Amino acid sequence: MGGSCKDQKIALAICLQRSPCVLIQRHTPKECLTDPDLKKDLPELCKANFRAFMECKRGAIDMRKRMKGNAPLSTGKYDDQYDKLSSGNFDPHEEMRKLDVMNRNLSKQQQLEEEKEKARLQGD
Repeated sequence: MGGSCKDQKIALAICLQRSPCVLIQRHTPKECLTDPDLKKDLPELCKANFRAFMECKRGAIDMRKRMKGNAPLSTGKYDDQYDKLSSGNFDPHEEMRKLDVMNRNLSKQQQLEEEKEKARLQGD
């Protein structure tokens, strides 16, 4: 079950590498996650990836998921992006633009979900 959280871990690492905390302020990803002042300035996408990773890790020891399994095994979806960012072979401006686009998409999705929830509550 140890490999089942690999995709969430790599997605979090990619998001942190693209964040202004790492690219501009030159902090380590660990500092960005552990320091409360730095963590509050992380993009929502990184916070969502961190929550997903922690839920996956919690699920690894959850007895209710013992028989069914925690999550699907790693698909390797983010391996190429992770290797590119880890090797330093990237354009920081392009990576920050990608993070900004993904963060805006997440915000739009959250707003749509809130509007649907409000409409559902008003309809009841």
